[in-house]
Amino acid sequence: MPRAASRVGLLGTETALDVLVKARAVEARGRQVIHLEVGEPDFPTPGHIVEAGVRALRDGYTRYGPPAGSPGLREAIAEHLAQRGVRANPEHVLVTPGAKPNLFYGFLATLSPGDEALVPDPGFPIYASMVRFCGATPVPVPPRLDQGRALDLDVLERAITPRTRMVVFNSPSNPTGAVVPEADLQRLAALADRHDLWVMADEIYRRIRYGADAPSIAALPGMLERTILVDGFSKAYAMTGWRLGWGLFPPALAPHAVRLVINSNTCTASFVQEAGIAALRGPQDVVDAMVARFRTRRDAIVARLARIPGVRCHEPAGAFYAFPDVRALPLSAAALADRLLQEEAVALLDGAGFGPGGSGYLRLSFATSLESLEEAADRFSSLVARL
Repeated sequence: MPRAASRVGLLGTETALDVLVKARAVEARGRQVIHLEVGEPDFPTPGHIVEAGVRALRDGYTRYGPPAGSPGLREAIAEHLAQRGVRANPEHVLVTPGAKPNLFYGFLATLSPGDEALVPDPGFPIYASMVRFCGATPVPVPPRLDQGRALDLDVLERAITPRTRMVVFNSPSNPTGAVVPEADLQRLAALADRHDLWVMADEIYRRIRYGADAPSIAALPGMLERTILVDGFSKAYAMTGWRLGWGLFPPALAPHAVRLVINSNTCTASFVQEAGIAALRGPQDVVDAMVARFRTRRDAIVARLARIPGVRCHEPAGAFYAFPDVRALPLSAAALADRLLQEEAVALLDGAGFGPGGSGYLRLSFATSLESLEEAADRFSSLVARL
């Protein structure tokens, strides 16, 4: 029997997808599961975006397009970035089927075997998975959740070695909802310059913030040349199933990223890109309204979690995740998550699925109705009372 390549064993997965399968099995037994495991807005894609995609299909946008993306969408993305203070050249914008390919292309274009990349822990598990696949070593950097900061910059600075090639961060963060404030961005930019590092800035949740905004690190002096900025349409515009993302690559990396597209997926669906143009250039009040409802839900679930004995939860500054600390309870977070699903039909995630730094925490998405969140909190309380 031929054997698989050893490198595929280095790839991890997303536990949200595994829990979703288990939740479906519980539903098959007749239980109504409250789904808090998958990070997906529960709102429909705004109508004007849907209509743009349908119109594009009818107008014949069904053929191959440029590998890097349509000129119209790349220009719209550059305009959008200019509003964030980033002076982007459309030629350095790469449009892809979802945001993840830009992460992968960025790692493949910068990391070699033996290199190190500093990654958030807890953090989106695909970062460490992709770093290992490239033959490099992911080095964990914890947050400062007591201060609402997504990275502990003191730990990060001490972790830099001669083998460090990249710093990865996600602001607002999945799973913690913490952010990288402007002062930390300034310090991180200085460290990247001093040690000649690439920076991977995952800004997929950037539009979903509940406090003061911060500049993109790519807008800081000298950082456009060393930052890979990753973003997309899934979260802000409720377009998860459309699979549309983009990256802004430094001039030195952009041609390599385009070749990676050509060698992998050829191009992104043309009609979907027309929907992306409508999203960026159309009314933005739909995003503001969605974020306002997320804020209401955040406030409600954090308050309810705080009333459960043995549970502590910081207030997330962005994204749509709560990350309660359950270390004071007599069960491990993994066992608690399993019992919540099997006994209370509440599907959420063990924080350890986001790295060792997530041990003792749970991640739950509040991208669902207030009624569902209230019922989930009642079921959570009921289980804790029986422990």
